[in-house]
Amino acid sequence: MLEDADIAPIAALLADPARVAMLWALSDGREVAAGELAEVAGIGAPTASAHLAKLAAAGFVASRAEGRHRHYRLARPELVRALEALAVLAPEAAPRTHRQAKIGRSVRAARTCYDHLAGRLGVALTDALVARGILVLSDGEFTTTEEGADLLTDFGLDLLTARARRRAFAPACLDWSERVPHIAGSLGAALLDQLLSRGWIERLPGSRAVAVTTAGSRGLARTFGVGG
Repeated sequence: MLEDADIAPIAALLADPARVAMLWALSDGREVAAGELAEVAGIGAPTASAHLAKLAAAGFVASRAEGRHRHYRLARPELVRALEALAVLAPEAAPRTHRQAKIGRSVRAARTCYDHLAGRLGVALTDALVARGILVLSDGEFTTTEEGADLLTDFGLDLLTARARRRAFAPACLDWSERVPHIAGSLGAALLDQLLSRGWIERLPGSRAVAVTTAGSRGLARTFGVGG
C-alpha cells in the first residue's frame, strides 16, 4: 500500500505568516527583490533572508543576483493553487493598516492567480463566457464550443498553441475570495495576456491586483458582456 504524501514539512513552512506573505507577493509570477519581500512581510532584512533560504531549500523559490541585490520568484507555480485552496478554508484576515485594507479590496476585485485572472473580475469573465455559450463546464474542466473557439480566436487567442502546452487547457480553479470557479490553465493564461496586451487591464504596483481601464470596461462589456 502506498503511504500518504508527507505534507507535514510543507505545512510547517507555510505556518509562518512572514513566509506566507512573501509567497503571496510572488504569486503573480513576477520577480521581487529581497528588500521588497522583507517590507511586504513586515520583517527585517536578515530575518527575511533566513526565511527565503528555507523556502529556497524546499524548492519553493528561486533567485538570481543583480549587483548587490537578489531577486526571487516562485519556482513551483502549483504553490499558488495550494495557497488559494488554504485561503478558501481560512478566516478573513483583518487589515492592520489603511494601505493593507485598500490593497485587500483591490485584490478581491481583480487579481492575478499566478498567470490567470481571478477575483470578482475573473469570476465575472468566466460566468460571461459560460452564459454566452463560449465555454462549457464539466467535471472541473472548461471546454470551448465550436462557436466559442471562433470568438476566442477572433479575440486574438492562439488556441492551438494553448492546447499544445504541457499543462491543463482550462481547469476550473476555485476562487478563494468569491468561492466559485474561474478559468485557469493555458486558456486562462492566454486570456490574461491578451487583456494586458490590449490595455484592458493593468497591473497595480506592489501587488498582484489588477485594474480595469476605461478601454477595458467598454471592451469587456462589448465583447463578452462583462459589466454590461
